[in-house]
Amino acid sequence: MALLLKDGQPVGDSWTHLDDAAGAVPEGPVIVSLDRWRRDRAALITRNTPVGVRLKSNQLAPEIAADLARFALVALEFPRFRDGRAFSTARELREHHGYTGEIRAFGHILPDQYQFLVRTGFTTVELPDGAGLASWRHALAEIDVAYQAGVAGDAPLSLLRRKLATGPK
Repeated sequence: MALLLKDGQPVGDSWTHLDDAAGAVPEGPVIVSLDRWRRDRAALITRNTPVGVRLKSNQLAPEIAADLARFALVALEFPRFRDGRAFSTARELREHHGYTGEIRAFGHILPDQYQFLVRTGFTTVELPDGAGLASWRHALAEIDVAYQAGVAGDAPLSLLRRKLATGPK
């Protein structure tokens, strides 16, 4: 079982990643690929347990937009640490499609990316094998000023600069 982080704290993972070749769907919450969702959608909808969908970096938010209300979790893959398409997908899910469920990051992720993951809408991070928990916690608290607006609605540094330049009102 992978170690998950939420708000810098380890949390349990009750989800089962279901392989595309797996036969029967087990009881409990499952995460399926977009291909499996498309293939077994009717059967997955009838279950009384949460369903999540796993997107590869080349699969974008509009591909699942019509079914977002059916997903309790969207897992976005980072195939390489320098491939940032999942950041854009998470932000699009939150801002353009109004998704409020869990967005999970998995794959090649570095602690240095943790703050940006949170700022773009990720709620949990599936840590890579051998990841040091201390470095991830430190990364979340290391910088407390942002240059861009985040999905959480916090004020970036650019707004503070504009406010200081115009003076008090």
